[in-house]
Amino acid sequence: MTSDVYEFRPIGIIHSPIKDPAGAPTQGVLAMGIEAQVEIFEPYREGLSDLGGFSHAMLIFVFHRSKGYKTKVTPYLDDQLRGLFATRAPRRPNNIGVTVVRLLEVGETGMRIAGVDMLDETPLLDIKPYVPLFDEQEKSSLGWLEPHLKARMKGDKTRRKADGRFHEK
Repeated sequence: MTSDVYEFRPIGIIHSPIKDPAGAPTQGVLAMGIEAQVEIFEPYREGLSDLGGFSHAMLIFVFHRSKGYKTKVTPYLDDQLRGLFATRAPRRPNNIGVTVVRLLEVGETGMRIAGVDMLDETPLLDIKPYVPLFDEQEKSSLGWLEPHLKARMKGDKTRRKADGRFHEK
């Protein structure tokens, strides 16, 4: 086990209409109608140049309202305990989240995005362009999640929002 400590500083902040974890979208792809503004802090703004030519980007951020974690969790699409690293639960040892968002506008000081599942005032750690050739995998297996996706994601709209199991009450 390594005892290295890594320090990260936000490059910006996500201004989202989602104020409360309860009822937040469970994934960005389920929230395409939700838009947000991303403010990039001054020392990093030059890094936005050329991003406007991409349709999507991966945002790496901090689950800033998430406290603690468990190594076994019951994910929102299932009713049995699963290993934390086989889920996308927000309560994690390092509280880091990743969401692919649609870029609506890229300006000199920030971006307007869609597909937002982050809470308001979420600290942004990094931005990477989404490149299907690099990011999509031809043959992928979805483990325990595979039998749940088609039936629940398309038919059961009530399961598209957080149900409270991953935030403090």
